[in-house]
Amino acid sequence: MIYEGPLIRRLVSYEYNGRKYYQVSHCSLPTNMSPQWLRDSFFGQCMRHICKPVWCEYPEESAGWMEAANFHNLPSQNEKSIRVEWYSDTDEENPQSWSQAKKAFVTGVIGAYSFVVYMSAPIYTPGENSFMDEFHVSSAEAALGLAIYVLGYGAGPLFFSPLSEIPRIGRNIPYVISFALFCIISVPTAIAPTAIGFYFLRFLQGFFGSPCLATGGASIADMYSSDVLPHAMSTWGFCVFCAPAIGALVSGFAIPVLGWRFAMWEILMAAAPVLVLLILMPETSAATILHRRARRLEKNDKANLNPNTRIYQTAADVVQGEISFHEVLRESLLIPSKITFLDPAMMFLNCYTSLVYGIYYSFFEAFPIVYQGIYRFNLGEMGLAFLAIVVGTIISFVVYNYYIHRVFVPKARNGGFKKPEDVLVPALFACFGPSIGLFLFGWAARPEIHWIVPTIGIVIYPACVFVLMQCIFLYIPACYPQYAASVFAATDFTRSAFACGAVIFSRPLYLNLGIGPGCSLLAGLTIGCVVGIYVLYHYGEALRLRSKFVSKW
Repeated sequence: MIYEGPLIRRLVSYEYNGRKYYQVSHCSLPTNMSPQWLRDSFFGQCMRHICKPVWCEYPEESAGWMEAANFHNLPSQNEKSIRVEWYSDTDEENPQSWSQAKKAFVTGVIGAYSFVVYMSAPIYTPGENSFMDEFHVSSAEAALGLAIYVLGYGAGPLFFSPLSEIPRIGRNIPYVISFALFCIISVPTAIAPTAIGFYFLRFLQGFFGSPCLATGGASIADMYSSDVLPHAMSTWGFCVFCAPAIGALVSGFAIPVLGWRFAMWEILMAAAPVLVLLILMPETSAATILHRRARRLEKNDKANLNPNTRIYQTAADVVQGEISFHEVLRESLLIPSKITFLDPAMMFLNCYTSLVYGIYYSFFEAFPIVYQGIYRFNLGEMGLAFLAIVVGTIISFVVYNYYIHRVFVPKARNGGFKKPEDVLVPALFACFGPSIGLFLFGWAARPEIHWIVPTIGIVIYPACVFVLMQCIFLYIPACYPQYAASVFAATDFTRSAFACGAVIFSRPLYLNLGIGPGCSLLAGLTIGCVVGIYVLYHYGEALRLRSKFVSKW
């Protein structure tokens, strides 16, 4: 045991690949620490590099940190290393040990961030007719304003999410830099002089707004234990599901008065405050926090001219020991595709989520046909019809969280869940809902039937899809906890790519086949996936064992 001022450190030796290491395993931190919340944010880390204010200091940088330590009996650095871990089970830098207020703040910021990005997709759709009149394009070309954006925020996580799992980068840097570019690009998007320029900028807008869509779930999983995580994930999912409907609603009333370009300015109005919150949000990646701690300990050794300067390594450093940063980067970028194509369970989930997500976005092309064409709603009234999605999401949010509180959490605390497939139980019931909702919406959309009847079908569809997606959001990190952000990125890309196509083909589908037959076709596909969910629940473990994915670290 080594006493260091007000801190206690225990160095424990262990063997790995024939080499001996020392691990920092316990320490009691001082209570009079600087404002940790701000210090650990993107803003605080930038201030540390620019002017190094006192409030940005860490305990390892305080005077006397190493003065009382006796390292004379430790081996030299070319033979031994010290592994950096959390100082204790209540280490204040560990995201799992943060206060509930700090966790709620981060969850709220991630939720607001995701809400803005998802809201920005369909916010343009009520102005498609005005866009067609201004640029003299067809309805299919006008739909590209939504489709290209969706494709952009599907492609972005394939690049940004793997970066967030590299300890030297972390979650915050991709968040802040990409969202700052999202805000900047919103300006030329609103004043684009040509349709082609508008499409290109919409793709960039979606691309740079994308990190939260996959990494957001990983950030939340960084903070919460497995028994509380479903509540936090459902809160994030609630923001994601409600955002598109709210986007169509707010622009539906504004566009007839202020024009379709005002919808692009609404995106910037919503995004600017969120960017400020992101800059103030603390880092959540445990690997990144420990990596920074290791670098501070090394710097402290050098600053004190310690003749026995040691190598401080985190678990990730030990595993990735001899691998260069460029190889780590290359392998990280390939992980989403490898898991998708080499794991049959992940392949099915990607196909299923792509289908239900694509159908969800087809509503933005179906609603004008039904509510304007059949029921003669104006733009504002059609926007109100999207509130059915919000109503369905609220109902499922309440029911799902009641299930989590009354069934899932007690069972999890008693060790009732033995395998990842156990979190799919609600999906076994919810998987029937999308088909029912589609049939009701499609065949009830007739002039002689009141508009509330097909709208009930719209309530049923997102309510059940919400539960399905929550189960999948829990299943993925349970199967691949180390690569949660990468697997989320893969699922996000596949479902966004299909949704992009759905936006383009849905209008011709509904016009040529009719709303009823068109919805029946899509409902038939979802019925086939019901079988897949039951197969995954009963045989998912066997499928995962057949996975050919092997990590290099």
